[in-house]
Amino acid sequence: MAALGGRRRASAAALLAVATLLVCLAGPAMAAGNKTGQVTVFWGRNKDEGTLREACDTGLYTMVIMSFLDVYGPNGKYHLDLSGHPIAGIGDDIKHCQFVGVPVSLSIGGFGSGYSLPSRQAALDIFDYLWNAFFGGSKPGVHRPFGDAWLDGVDLFLEHGTAADRYDVLALELAKHNIRGGPGKPLHLTATPRCGFPPAGYLKRALDTGIFERVHVRIYDDADCEAYWHLAWDKWTAAYPATRFYVGMTASEMTHGWVHPKNVYYDVAPSVQKADNYGGFMIWDRYSDKLSNYTSMVKGYA
Repeated sequence: MAALGGRRRASAAALLAVATLLVCLAGPAMAAGNKTGQVTVFWGRNKDEGTLREACDTGLYTMVIMSFLDVYGPNGKYHLDLSGHPIAGIGDDIKHCQFVGVPVSLSIGGFGSGYSLPSRQAALDIFDYLWNAFFGGSKPGVHRPFGDAWLDGVDLFLEHGTAADRYDVLALELAKHNIRGGPGKPLHLTATPRCGFPPAGYLKRALDTGIFERVHVRIYDDADCEAYWHLAWDKWTAAYPATRFYVGMTASEMTHGWVHPKNVYYDVAPSVQKADNYGGFMIWDRYSDKLSNYTSMVKGYA
C-alpha cells in the first residue's frame, strides 16, 4: 500500500510539473488573448525598400501607410516626399495592394518643418486638396500623382504644431464627406503620435472628435518613453475607448527603443493586448523591416 501511495504521489507530482511547464511556456500567449494579427507598416522612407506592390505581396502587412505629404498649409503649396520612388506605377501598385486586401493610406506631416494648419480655412483647403489629388475628386489644376487610384485613408504623423492648428477641422471634414477609398471601403482615419500622454494640444483636439479609427503609439525613438511606455499605453487606451490602438515598434536595431523579438513575446504583446481596444502592431519602416525581417519574427505575436 505504501508503494502504491508513493507511486500515486510521484504521478501527481509529475502531472503538476508538466502542467506548470505548460503554463510557463504558454503564459504570454495565454495573457495575449486579444490577438488580432493586424500589422501596419510605413512605406516610402527609402528608395531601396522595394516597391509598394512588393511590400503588399509579402503577406506580412494588413495595411501600408505611405509617407509623407510633408508640405501643406496656408501658402497653398503641397509636396509629396516618397524618398525618390518613381511616382509612375504607384497608382497601379495601390490598386494591386487593394486587390490583395491590403489598404493603402497616406500620412501627412513627418519630420520636416514645412507644414501647418493655423486656421479653419487652411484645414478646409488641405481637405479639398486631398479629396481631389488622392480620393474621389477631380478638380482642374489639381494634379493626381497616382492617377485614378483612390487611397484608403489619411494618417496624421505630426512632429510639431501650435495650439492654433486645426487638425480637428480636417478630421471632421473627412468624416463629413464620407470619403471612401473605393466602393464600399470606409476611410481609415489614423494618427501616429509619440507615446507621451497627453498628446500635444493640436493633436488632442483632433483625437477628441472621437472619429479616429486607429492610433499607432510609437514606443521607440523617445528616451522619455522607454521606461514608462506601459503607463502611457494604459492612459492612451483608456482615454479613447472607441479607437483601436496599435503599438508602434521599429524594425531597426540601430534605432533607440528597439525591442528584441523575445521581449515582444514576453512583454510588449501580453501588455498591450490587455486593452480591450488593442488593434495590432505598427512597424517603422518597410526598409528596415526588409533588412531585419523583424515583422516575420513578431507577426505571430500580434
